[in-house]
Amino acid sequence: MECQNNSINVLLKNAHVQQVPADTEWTISSFTIWHRCTLAYPEMTRKHYFPCLFYGLLLFTLGIFLYLFGVMLGIPRYLFGMQWLVVVQEVMVWYSGIPIILSFALALIDFFVFFNIKRSGKPVNMTPLRNRAVTVALTAYNDEASIARAVIDFSQHPDVRRVIVVSNNSTDETLKHAKHAGAITINEVMPGYGRCVHRCLLEASQYDDTDLIVLSEGDCTFRALDIDKLLAYAPHADIVNGTRTNEPLREHSTQLSTFMFYGNIFVAKLLEAKHFGRCTMSDVGTTYKLCHRSALKRLLPLVNPDINLEFNAHLLDVALENGIVLVECPITFHPRVGKSKGGNMNNWRSIQVGSAMIRGITFGWKRVL
Repeated sequence: MECQNNSINVLLKNAHVQQVPADTEWTISSFTIWHRCTLAYPEMTRKHYFPCLFYGLLLFTLGIFLYLFGVMLGIPRYLFGMQWLVVVQEVMVWYSGIPIILSFALALIDFFVFFNIKRSGKPVNMTPLRNRAVTVALTAYNDEASIARAVIDFSQHPDVRRVIVVSNNSTDETLKHAKHAGAITINEVMPGYGRCVHRCLLEASQYDDTDLIVLSEGDCTFRALDIDKLLAYAPHADIVNGTRTNEPLREHSTQLSTFMFYGNIFVAKLLEAKHFGRCTMSDVGTTYKLCHRSALKRLLPLVNPDINLEFNAHLLDVALENGIVLVECPITFHPRVGKSKGGNMNNWRSIQVGSAMIRGITFGWKRVL
């Protein structure tokens, strides 16, 4: 037992956790301690590898684009007699095969050489939650028509200790209605979705009576009932990201058009390819997620709140880059109350947000929108 305690104390010391007395009798395994420490301090085990599959997907997309564009040039060639386009077509169609072949080579390298190495190798944590209490933080911007209903819905969940509403300079009575419904109200004066989400997580992580923070929105697109599902996944990961891509759980009329729906999945798969072996992703745009407070303490200083509508993808990318364990959980998705003001306003806006996400995932994050 003394040898075991000494080993655990060394591990906790490396993780910057206060050393326990030598005579402490442990009722949980040293592996559980190690697993929790590595969840909160992933730099103890995190290694970085070249994202072969990610760049393979980018090259494959480029090759397909060149091929299709070369074929489509045949339309003006035949319609307007632009025969000089024949040479351009031949070059684009023939040479489009180069990035496609390279993409398959990179994908094969990742699948057969690096896949097992890139996987975390840690057993799945099966330790039940000791404290199921959660603090809920809701983003809001001119949501006076829905915020009271959202606050009441989340407040009535038995595991919710408090509901915080962060308004991003709303010009209506959002804060007044939220406070009247029983929420703790905060106004974030710096404009931008990223600023609002960052403030939500920062304020919610200040309460030490809850180890779990649920982030959601005040427009009634998400419901408190799904907290039970998020809690079911909580023992296994630092962040449980809600996914709106399970078709039976998505109501027929929401602000997500078919284009937005599948575009979101495409960007999510790019992020998954970048962190191949560490996650399975299908939704990078959802606000609804559960975070362990210990993970947020490490993650929040690493993210850039100036990033606007693509902030969720940025948050997930930075989390995975720093070894934070992330799983997805299917959640219900409902029509919002009021007018959409974010990246789901229309398909053109979603193209802008999606393009910003792809640029951030590929070239690094900076404020774009």
